[in-house]
Amino acid sequence: MADPSSYRPKPGQIPDSPGVYKFRDEHRRVIYVGKAKSLRQRLANYFQDLSGLHPRTRTMVTTAASVEWTVVSTEVEALQLEYSWIKEFDPRFNVKYRDDKSYPYLAVTLNEEFPRVQVMRGAKKKGVRYFGPYGHAWAIRETVDLMLRVFPVRTCSAGVFKNAARTGRPCLLGYIGKCSAPCVGRVTPEEHRELADDFCDFMAGRTGTYIRRLEKDMTAAAEEMEYERAARLRDDIEALRRAMEKSAVVLADATDADLIAVAEDELEAAVQIFHVRGGRVRGQRGWVTDKVENVDTSGLVEHALRQLYGEETGDSVPKEVLVPALPEDPDAVSQWLAGRRGSQVSLRIPQRGDKKDLMVTVQRNAQQALGLHKTKRASDLTTRSRALEEIAEALGLDTAPLRIECFDISHLQGDDVVASMVVFEDGLARKGEYRRFQIKSFEGQDDVRSMHEVISRRFRRYLQEKERTGEWEEGPAATGAVPADAAAGAPRPGATDSAGSTDSAEPREDDGRPKRFAYPPQLLVVDGGQPQVAAAKRALDELGIDDIAVCGLAKRLEEVWLPDDDDPVVLPRSSEGLYLLQRVRDEAHRFAITYQRAKRAKRIRSSPLDAVAGLGETRKQALIKHFGSVKKLKQATIDEICEVPGIGRRTAESVAVALAAAAPATPAVNTATGEIIEEDDGGSTT
Repeated sequence: MADPSSYRPKPGQIPDSPGVYKFRDEHRRVIYVGKAKSLRQRLANYFQDLSGLHPRTRTMVTTAASVEWTVVSTEVEALQLEYSWIKEFDPRFNVKYRDDKSYPYLAVTLNEEFPRVQVMRGAKKKGVRYFGPYGHAWAIRETVDLMLRVFPVRTCSAGVFKNAARTGRPCLLGYIGKCSAPCVGRVTPEEHRELADDFCDFMAGRTGTYIRRLEKDMTAAAEEMEYERAARLRDDIEALRRAMEKSAVVLADATDADLIAVAEDELEAAVQIFHVRGGRVRGQRGWVTDKVENVDTSGLVEHALRQLYGEETGDSVPKEVLVPALPEDPDAVSQWLAGRRGSQVSLRIPQRGDKKDLMVTVQRNAQQALGLHKTKRASDLTTRSRALEEIAEALGLDTAPLRIECFDISHLQGDDVVASMVVFEDGLARKGEYRRFQIKSFEGQDDVRSMHEVISRRFRRYLQEKERTGEWEEGPAATGAVPADAAAGAPRPGATDSAGSTDSAEPREDDGRPKRFAYPPQLLVVDGGQPQVAAAKRALDELGIDDIAVCGLAKRLEEVWLPDDDDPVVLPRSSEGLYLLQRVRDEAHRFAITYQRAKRAKRIRSSPLDAVAGLGETRKQALIKHFGSVKKLKQATIDEICEVPGIGRRTAESVAVALAAAAPATPAVNTATGEIIEEDDGGSTT
């Protein structure tokens, strides 16, 4: 691990101008490429105190051994050079989307004497017209099959074409009318190219004119009593309309645009792109990538734009690109796109109308793609088995941890402190065994103490359940297993952990099996570092439990901490074991914060009137409506409260006592001006 100060450029050596920079490791391999409006300001950010850097950035600068840069004249040139270097060096710390060359395109080989319609993958070739990309090759073949009735363009390979020309007999498509058979001279090269051009025009969205022309020809044929020709034209029109239905109109103004949406979490991001041509969705593609560098949504969008258009020119770059967030320098990116297209390109965020509605659909697809990606990784049996084996090997366990429990603490500045327990068995979530806890032994913010309390309560109940089911080992070995406070009932009987979950003995299922907290995990994971791990281990030791492995996963560097170890276990980023631990930790965090937010919302909605026995919602509303606010009600006398319809003397006295006992509410503060927001006579704020 290198010290960034060992290769930091001297003061004044870095120019204050646009440019592109490269970080290299000790083997001279390029590990990161970036661009900047000002090289001096940007590079200075990398050489500050390591504790102030993002964990991924800190890992990059400590892996690097040198930095170099190239000065350019404009920000557009910087963008172009950055793209070229990323393609050339493939740096490990740059975001790289999965290569999209596997997506199939519908291609028309206009560079051949007899253009051919086919499915193409891989790098694009000069002189070939592309449509798509499509999600599946069968979608292309269905469309082509409908189109060949009207545009009988050649679809055969070069070998089949040459063999048909040699024998003088066309292939089957030529006999059934789905190929004009240029191989045997049924049409001239010029006539066949005209068919190919019409095919391309129709696929490009110029459909209305062609269908109107066919309808006119059909009407003329019918008037001239050429009924067979009129019927054939009718069937051609129907085939084209069926092909058009496969890509319904989504933008009424015949827009040519690409819509890009991003779904992300802390570790990965999914990008979805809809290609709209002539107002219709003509193609769709998407990528999933690991967020190996410190990048936000704007940065992900910029990376996606480079991936999409770095090799494109002309009409392949649309007139309009709609994104969820603008890049850091939208003007430079727009100029770069305009240079690729050869004319102006609009880069913007849709604000209203059909384009915004379609962006919502693209965003939904991105969310589903990210979820599907995670589900596929999580549900693959082989992957899960490998993940469990990697965890066992890294933590020195005798067997794979088939049951993993993870605990997390959540609060808001020390208020509404709660904890969560999630359970994974065989690498899959068991949501029916999730549990929630309220921290009871103290008030305020202390994650370590909270973790100790939750682990103690969970495993104390496990020991109680074990004793009740007859699995408890009698004798000296078990004497100290349950602390005196547990045996004496230190947990308050009936104290609720979550809905239906108490610290008292649990009921049993109808079949006699324990309902909750009956099964111990092979691995206990806590969200945190050394302090939280030590607290969890101490709780187990106090209960006499020594057969459960404990570890912690720290968010910042994704390090795995073990009890009594000064150095963490660092799993490779590509490790399936680390991915499983991250999923378990993230699920515990999600479950905890959801519960904490619900408690906070309930507390905020509470009123001193809730403490008045027998006062229902209707009479509460009557009191508030009569006096205008709780503040005015608190100032009222008992006689004045009795004037409210439905409120008797005894109820009025209870209301007055409850309001007098209630703690004064914390005044709201206007964060912009610092003023205390007072309630007016009507109960609103000013």
